[in-house]
Amino acid sequence: MSNTNDDIEKEYDLKSLGKGVRGKYFEQYQKDTNVVVIDPDLSKAFPNAKAVNDALRKVLENQKKTAS
Repeated sequence: MSNTNDDIEKEYDLKSLGKGVRGKYFEQYQKDTNVVVIDPDLSKAFPNAKAVNDALRKVLENQKKTAS
């Protein structure tokens, strides 16, 4: 190993990796992700994904009923 404090093995040639690009995948991530952060006060009422999904399905169901 090298005499630095990192865990990178000797056989990795960091120069061949090139320079990193900040935010390279940001737009793609924004399009493909469906993660939503709820406020702390709501997390007490909706502690998991199932609770959130069930509540949202009921909202959509009620909207469909009132739209008809």
